[in-house]
This record gives sequence, C-alpha cells and structure tokens, in this order.
Amino acid sequence: MIALDEIDRAILRAMVADADLSAGALGRRLGLSQPAAWRRLKRLRAASVIRAARLDLDAEKLGFGVTVFLGVKIGTKGQAALGDFERAVSAIPEVQTVEHVLGMYDYRLRVVARDLPDFERVLRRRIMTLPGVASLDANVLLSEERRPGPIG
Repeated sequence: MIALDEIDRAILRAMVADADLSAGALGRRLGLSQPAAWRRLKRLRAASVIRAARLDLDAEKLGFGVTVFLGVKIGTKGQAALGDFERAVSAIPEVQTVEHVLGMYDYRLRVVARDLPDFERVLRRRIMTLPGVASLDANVLLSEERRPGPIG
C-alpha cells in the first residue's frame, strides 16, 4: 500500500471527475507546477493506484437499451469448472462485466442487449448454454447513478 497525502487525494478526486486532465491543467487546478503534478501522477500510476483510464460509452446511445444483471449459480464446483465458465462467458460480447462473488450466486454478470427480445436471444443461445450453469436470476436495470468510490 502506498502512503497518500492530501495532494494525492486531490489529484485522484480531480482525475475521477475528468480523467482527460493534463498534468498542466491538473497542476493549475491544485496549485502545483506542471512537473510536480506529472511526477505525482507518474508515482500514482507506478504504484497501480491509477490502473488505467477507461472510455465510458453510453450503451443506450449505441443502441443497447436494456441492461440486465444476472446472478449465475454454477452446478459443478472446482477450479476447472469455474475457469471453463469464465473463459466461455468472457467471449460473449454482450456481457460487459463478470464478477466472481460470494453469496447466493457464484457470478454476477452485467449484460446489455438492444431490447428484451434481443436479451432473450442472448440468454437462450449464449448464456444458458455455458458450461456449468445450474441456475440464473435476472434483474433488469431501471436507472443508474454512478458515484466514485472512497479516496481515503
């Protein structure tokens, strides 16, 4: 774990709000020189505090109007069965995230589809045929509000 001071936390908050900020713009916003801001960003990236900048696409504007969260229970346990499922589900383009979880289900999937008939097609032809799937539970996303996680 890396020790973070208040300037590091301010950098992280600014980058969460706008990941495209240059070191110069970040420095101006926080009262740092461009080289000082750049060195701090480099240190945070080297320590993997900042792992990557990601492109946040609007699925609905791209024609994917339905998002469904699936709870998946795997029938056969063991590393091989879990690995087979993870490899197969990761190859489905409509599956946005695959989370191995503890609780009622073994996996939580975020699946996007154009509409409900399209989701049904993905479910029946791709997801229900995956190795080891014993049961599924679906929750359709109605709305979403994203919040950044705690920065310390």
